[in-house]
Amino acid sequence: MEPRETGEQPATADSMEVRELVELIVKALVDFPEQVHCHEVEGSHSCVLELEVAKEDVGKVIGKHGVHADAIRRLVNAIGGKKKKRYVLEILEDL
Repeated sequence: MEPRETGEQPATADSMEVRELVELIVKALVDFPEQVHCHEVEGSHSCVLELEVAKEDVGKVIGKHGVHADAIRRLVNAIGGKKKKRYVLEILEDL
């Protein structure tokens, strides 16, 4: 891969945090990406990712029958397996 002209380094799995990855994916799905916030609550063996989106975008993030939410959770679980840490994604709806 050639280096980018802007001096930006390409994002790798090690350099990108799980929280940033979730925000990046969700911002691509919603109508109001500026209102997407993901907060990380650390524990000793697990981490809870609290995802906040605009009220109008909750359905887009969850998807029909929870397909989008399930896909994001699967990605987060796969990363957690590699890092030997359990990640839980919570989509906060009451905002």
